[in-house]
Amino acid sequence: MQYTKYPVCDGGYNSGRMPIAAHGVTHSGRRRTNEDSMLVDESFGVFVVADGMGGHNAGEVASAIAVRTLHEFVAQGTDASEAMLTEGFSRANDEVLAAAATEPDYAGMGTTVVAAIVRDAKLVFGSVGDSRIYCWHRGVLTQLTRDDSWVSRVLPEEIVTAEDVQHHPMRHVLTKVVGLREDMEPSVGTRHFARGDVLVLCSDGLHGAVPDQRMADTIGSAAGVKEIAQRLVDQALNAGATDNITVVVVRLE
Repeated sequence: MQYTKYPVCDGGYNSGRMPIAAHGVTHSGRRRTNEDSMLVDESFGVFVVADGMGGHNAGEVASAIAVRTLHEFVAQGTDASEAMLTEGFSRANDEVLAAAATEPDYAGMGTTVVAAIVRDAKLVFGSVGDSRIYCWHRGVLTQLTRDDSWVSRVLPEEIVTAEDVQHHPMRHVLTKVVGLREDMEPSVGTRHFARGDVLVLCSDGLHGAVPDQRMADTIGSAAGVKEIAQRLVDQALNAGATDNITVVVVRLE
């Protein structure tokens, strides 16, 4: 098992101000390598999950670059806005493209990315690809992001069930990836984040194996964030997940 937590600066925006509890767990699943990367930074209230792809282990390079770039950009200021997060995604995209252009083994690499910024009772979130962000609020689990996949973008949402998506032959075909092309635009949003709410960022290794209702039961339990994250990963493994699995759980206490 691997837990990747990037260094944070002392005295960050949330230092001593926000009662945030957060924890992340990542597992290679049944694959030999883990190309997922994640960030858990309670100090600045920044959380990221990235699922890399590409040959010669380039996927792990792409996801690490994207996470690092987003972290460095967000940590430069205290503003939390959709415009700021969009710019962070853009810079991450530029950095992945630049790395791919200078190293032949990295050609064609890319990564999905979901990111969340929690400032007081405000949540700003964004996504590219099919990693997801869920929010548990007053007993209801809601998927905040929409997959950038062929299935989700082309087929009418009202006639496609979750089970249809899991078994569709085009379910892994993504329409948007960080590092694919220069004109990438993330999907971003803002919502209220109340005390007791729980945020979950995850790669498709989790949501592709564990049904939403089972996730809701686990997320809504009285367990701490560390135990919830581990339970979700264990559930994915027990369900036979073959992909890398990464879960970041955030609760406003």
